[in-house]
Amino acid sequence: MRQAFVGIDIQQRRGCCFAVIGSEGILLDSGWFHDPEREVVQLIRRFEENYKVSVGIDAPRQPLPSPRKWFWDRRGSRWRQRSDQRGYGRHCEVVLSVHGIANPQWTPLEKEAPPWMVIGFKMFSALRHIVPSIYEVFPTASYSLLQGITDVRISIDFSSCSYGPKDILDAFMAAATVREFVQGRGTEVGGGDGLGTIVLPRPLPEPVIGTVLHWPE
Repeated sequence: MRQAFVGIDIQQRRGCCFAVIGSEGILLDSGWFHDPEREVVQLIRRFEENYKVSVGIDAPRQPLPSPRKWFWDRRGSRWRQRSDQRGYGRHCEVVLSVHGIANPQWTPLEKEAPPWMVIGFKMFSALRHIVPSIYEVFPTASYSLLQGITDVRISIDFSSCSYGPKDILDAFMAAATVREFVQGRGTEVGGGDGLGTIVLPRPLPEPVIGTVLHWPE
């Protein structure tokens, strides 16, 4: 069965944008949601008629249920218990930060989450029982890992760009990231805290700090 890879960038004020590419990177569709929870389900169902669909969303999968207990000690290259920090962030975000490939927008408790994150939480929830292959992506990290790499290519058009060029570019990257991961060229990080992983289009850069990949509990 043919494959389709959907990338979604979450926006608060302009709505959310999406891009859909095929296995060879050909753009199948792109556009904007203005009722994200309803329209994303319609999009997935439309493509599921003819494709095996995988989805990548540029937003945290879920909020923290409680402040993070463990923090990474860069000097000692080890985990330590939280002291006076507010406790934001999930394991997957720590891994990206420690390896220097992105500066995460640390996920907070639900009551402290900004509106765009809340939209992301709801979108993951809306798709959870509809599409089995749904991933969290972070385009900033993908751009970093693909710096200098010329063999990750997709074809695009400009039909959905004027409303938010940078946002739609992130949706293109989200779709490309999921394609690279599903086709075996990427990696998945985090998840030790039970709060979700982030998929990347390539392995972590060397030297990989193995200790941070494993949650201390």
